[in-house]
Amino acid sequence: MHFIDDWLALIPPLSVYLIVGLVIMVESLGIPLPGEIVLVAAALLASKNHNLAWEWIAVCGSAGAIVGDSIGYLIGRRWGKSLFTWAGRKFPKHFGPKHIAKAEQTFQKNGVWAVFFGRFVAFLRILCGPLAGSLHMHYPRFLLANALGGIAWAGGTTAAVYYLGVVAETWLSRFSYVGLGVAVVAGLIIGSVVKKRMMGSDDDEDTPDTADADTTPASDVH
Repeated sequence: MHFIDDWLALIPPLSVYLIVGLVIMVESLGIPLPGEIVLVAAALLASKNHNLAWEWIAVCGSAGAIVGDSIGYLIGRRWGKSLFTWAGRKFPKHFGPKHIAKAEQTFQKNGVWAVFFGRFVAFLRILCGPLAGSLHMHYPRFLLANALGGIAWAGGTTAAVYYLGVVAETWLSRFSYVGLGVAVVAGLIIGSVVKKRMMGSDDDEDTPDTADADTTPASDVH
């Protein structure tokens, strides 16, 4: 236990800050990276390593989100639909036609609120900037919602995880890191199962439409 704590203390704080900002920035460009996982891991690390300041993790996370979304906005405004067509071929699980259509519907219905609250939803977090740009959302309004959402998400998540980590440190010390790792893996597996079931339910909803189309009498087709 003490060996692991000593090893964590050797990681340069600047490296952690830069990694957090860079990963979140790249994710916000529209590239599927685990930005939230990196942010949470850094906050937990800060609760164990007193050389790390959670405030700087929050600042770098917020900056990465704002800058990445702004660049993503410019990319989406320039290349628009062709960008999502290409992304759908490269990353069908993230940018398939159904995903894009659902995201566009959310943005058109909720406007800047979709930008703000989209920061808290993994799928919309990736698409937020490029999609807002492709829909030609007014940039000053986008920037304001993007900045507020990025600060609320990165700052709130970092602070919550950090203080929960500090409070839980005594409790977690009763268990081995192996047990903690098993709990994390179990959580990831459960999340994956839930996601697959949700995707399966979407496919089931589309099936009746296909069946109806196949049973259309020939006399009704002109």
